[in-house]
Amino acid sequence: MTIVSPAEARRIAVRAQLLDGSATGLLDTIRALGRLQIDPISTVAPPQQLVLWSRLGPHDVGELDRLLWDERKLFEWDAHIWPIEALPLAQARMRRRRRSRHYKHERWSHEFLEQNARFKRYVLRELERNGPMLSRDLQHELAPRPDEPHRWWGTREVTLMLEILYSHGVVAVAGRLGKQRPWDLAERWYPEVETISLRDADRLLAEQRFRAQGVRRTKRGWEAHPAAVDGPVSDRVTFLSPFDPLIHDRDRTETLFDFHYRLEMYVPKAKRSTATGMRERHGAGDVSLRPRSLDGAPYGTAVMRFCGPGATGEKAAK
Repeated sequence: MTIVSPAEARRIAVRAQLLDGSATGLLDTIRALGRLQIDPISTVAPPQQLVLWSRLGPHDVGELDRLLWDERKLFEWDAHIWPIEALPLAQARMRRRRRSRHYKHERWSHEFLEQNARFKRYVLRELERNGPMLSRDLQHELAPRPDEPHRWWGTREVTLMLEILYSHGVVAVAGRLGKQRPWDLAERWYPEVETISLRDADRLLAEQRFRAQGVRRTKRGWEAHPAAVDGPVSDRVTFLSPFDPLIHDRDRTETLFDFHYRLEMYVPKAKRSTATGMRERHGAGDVSLRPRSLDGAPYGTAVMRFCGPGATGEKAAK
């Protein structure tokens, strides 16, 4: 175990996240990070594109889709984009979700599938015959009619059925048509890979996360990953999405960088902090600014909105 100083830990964390200018390619960047979070919010660009831009700068944004849907070197699952090498690890967690009834939402999902078994069979039969298909093409009289809307999916019960089957690894996202997702059977979309136990998968994912973060907090202080590299952070300025893995864990961000940051897009306007009080509903475009003067530490916030050619971003400095 190598314990490092807070200053060393900050530099290691920034370098491990490829925010020092060392990122060279899109696929290698995703492999180094482990995965990219997906979110539909796109004030400036989707988070998955912003995270890549923060490391690569200007690049071919169409390459991500090609790697996902044409070359299949990446795949979508659990609101993340993963390298295809991680599929055995993800499938171990899919199998757990198919079996587990430990949590309330898991029990609810299994009950939903049991209560709508006929509709489930219809969906899988249609995908087998005609997939990939959009959710709207799977509407049928067998679809359930809820008494109350789901908190996330409302009355879109076809989407809810697909999301549960997707979480369980039974169906897969097989493309993107704008914001629409074509669905297919997982056994047809995913390549055949080795089977890994859940224990091994969790261990490997934890190791991957530690490597990507560079350091982790222990009782003795900041522990550096054995492969971590310390050194000066290049004279480079970049913006970070609120979903960026460097700052995604807000408590870790505050402990490591002494930087208090909270995403407030769902906080009522009157309850937002002074520094971010001007953020409105689409304040999800907020980003953190990391200037060179602070040796790689996040510093300040800015409200960025895409307003078309020639427009400027609004800034709320902190």
